[in-house]
Amino acid sequence: MTYVDGFVIAVPGDKRADFIAHAEFVDAIFIERGALRVVECWEDDVPDGKQTDFRRAVAATDGEKIAFAWIEWPSKAVRDEAMAGIMDDPRMTGAPSAPFDGKRMIFGGFTPVVDLRA
Repeated sequence: MTYVDGFVIAVPGDKRADFIAHAEFVDAIFIERGALRVVECWEDDVPDGKQTDFRRAVAATDGEKIAFAWIEWPSKAVRDEAMAGIMDDPRMTGAPSAPFDGKRMIFGGFTPVVDLRA
């Protein structure tokens, strides 16, 4: 069964290119370490909610955009082994600077329970 890591982050709107450069660098390492797919998305239609929303969830400020991403893994075991290796990978020290405040990132691992495809 596949396993999915999900992320939501606030990124300064003028740092979109920096965000993409960082993502492309790091995501290539995820793929090399066994990820099946990495998808990075930039806010297009993210409405403000009445009780909660993506912006409030990550304490986004004026001028920040929401980035939403996920990584698909073949299994949780592959993900766990890959993440341990990624954190120790010396290339990570050469990654482009993350243009966001990682303390406000929401992330977690998920077991799919429904997977419909066209």
